[in-house]
Amino acid sequence: MDADADATMRLDRLLVYLRFARTRSAARALIETRALRRNRNRVRRVSENVAIGDVLTLPVGGEVRVVEVLSLPDRRASPALAKCHYRELDPHGEIAIAPDQTPSNDMKAPQ
Repeated sequence: MDADADATMRLDRLLVYLRFARTRSAARALIETRALRRNRNRVRRVSENVAIGDVLTLPVGGEVRVVEVLSLPDRRASPALAKCHYRELDPHGEIAIAPDQTPSNDMKAPQ
């Protein structure tokens, strides 16, 4: 059995290592707002474990970011190195949480 496949890390620690939060206290505050989701489920505990392949949805700087965890870092590193551990799933906000309900130009009424 592969040891990396079973590896997990506390969510608050991971947020610091991936540079989504500056400190564990800030990560704890983010989690306690109940705005963070792991695999579409609302995170309720600071100590919740995250594994490789999990998808995190979190508010960062006034926008919602959706990332997939590719590997678990050993420590907090530079921003460039931290980005190697996750993949942005919706980098430009292309996937709408609540899609626009206005009709598009393709669906014009017949004349």
